[in-house]
Amino acid sequence: MSKATLESLIGATAFDEHGDKIGKVKQIYIDNNTGSPTWAAVSTGLFSGDSLVPLAGADHRADDDTLRLHVDKEQVKSAPHLDNGGRISAQSEQELFKHYHVDPRAAGWNTYGRQQIRPGGDTPMTHGNPAQGNPAQGKHAQPGRTDDSMVRSEEQLRVDTENTEVGTARLRKYVVTEEQTIKVPVTHEEVHIEREPITGDRTGRTTIGEDEREVTLHADQVHVQKEAVPVERVRLAVDEVADEKTVSDTVRKERIETEGVDDRRPKAP
Repeated sequence: MSKATLESLIGATAFDEHGDKIGKVKQIYIDNNTGSPTWAAVSTGLFSGDSLVPLAGADHRADDDTLRLHVDKEQVKSAPHLDNGGRISAQSEQELFKHYHVDPRAAGWNTYGRQQIRPGGDTPMTHGNPAQGNPAQGKHAQPGRTDDSMVRSEEQLRVDTENTEVGTARLRKYVVTEEQTIKVPVTHEEVHIEREPITGDRTGRTTIGEDEREVTLHADQVHVQKEAVPVERVRLAVDEVADEKTVSDTVRKERIETEGVDDRRPKAP
């Protein structure tokens, strides 16, 4: 398997055999004896450590950058986490084989997801090392002491975000009753008396007696009707607002002390 193939797995989204998302691939571990990729460290949460998952039977799809694992998500949740400075000890690996029900003789993985048989029958794998600097190499420098030096390590926070549902919003229409007053202009008729004196010829005769006259009066009557008309359109619009949250957790750092070293020696330029 090429270095580029292994590097393409870093950052891929891992799913279990049922299609449920597990997390992002952070590291790939290879067998020191065969050089075959055997384990992957997957980040499953914001503060939880990386979980180790077996690559045996896995299927990598480069077109959508996914890694389909041959395990169940619940198995990953209860799997042992990384320790010992990011290395897998022989004892830890045997516990992982038992946890995932993986045959140690067929724990390797190649580009096409086929299992690779480990030579030597039941010979256990030596310490698994993360394939970081050169993923194509089968063996890596063992972190820890060498002849005259040691590696200082420290924990770093790895923060990831996941888009989750936090609530719902809905529109609800209901009916209320209110009093509405409208002034409507109307007219009506009133009667009054007009008197006009009669002048001029008074030779005409008139009869004295009773008489009666009648006029009809009119007035506007107001009739009220109700009509439902659309007045406004209301919809829910979702805005994405950029925000910032502060997270904190404790991390461990290694310190190196010296004994028998003269700190007063002038330092090399």
